[in-house]
Amino acid sequence: MIGIIDYDAGNIRSVEKAFACLGEQTVVSRDPSVLMKADKVVLPGVGSFGDAMGNLRKYGLVPVIHDMVNSGKPLLGICLGLQLLFESSEETPGAEGLGILKGRILKIPSAPSLKIPHMGWNSLHLQNNGRLFRDIPEDTYVYFVHSYYLQAEEPEIVKAVTDYSTEIHASVEKGNVFACQFHPEKSSRYGLKILENFAKLDREEK
Repeated sequence: MIGIIDYDAGNIRSVEKAFACLGEQTVVSRDPSVLMKADKVVLPGVGSFGDAMGNLRKYGLVPVIHDMVNSGKPLLGICLGLQLLFESSEETPGAEGLGILKGRILKIPSAPSLKIPHMGWNSLHLQNNGRLFRDIPEDTYVYFVHSYYLQAEEPEIVKAVTDYSTEIHASVEKGNVFACQFHPEKSSRYGLKILENFAKLDREEK
């Protein structure tokens, strides 16, 4: 069972449908007891960093997320869900993130002929043997929608990068924590393969 954290953050239904296409059972919930029973959890998200953290606090989900991570349960952050795993964001100065991973969330710098937000398909450069990227070819195109990007503090946790005005850390993994700045649920067959790799993690490694 895959728990999808419901905190009014946008792309929940598309994530749910993508896992359904893979034959995976999901539950969408903000109930701590339901989420703690899930085999693994997904933190989706579209919108503002500050508003999202406000919702997580309003629903009492911040300690629940920390408890799930500390228990060893695999967690996948998607888009804004990736950014929330870090300590803060330039989008909302003064708002504290979850602080599970270390790094900075920065505004994508402007550049001639490039529009912000970074919206559309872009290719990935894979590195550091990411478990989400098993059987994913180099230069696979995935779908992005974001104006802020991750600059991770620990280079070894970065498993994929892309280029858009600057080098963007597009996916990270550390222990049982996984995250993608792009939307695998909107990234065609290879996006579904990334979600399948996440869904199979504990089955393969137990």
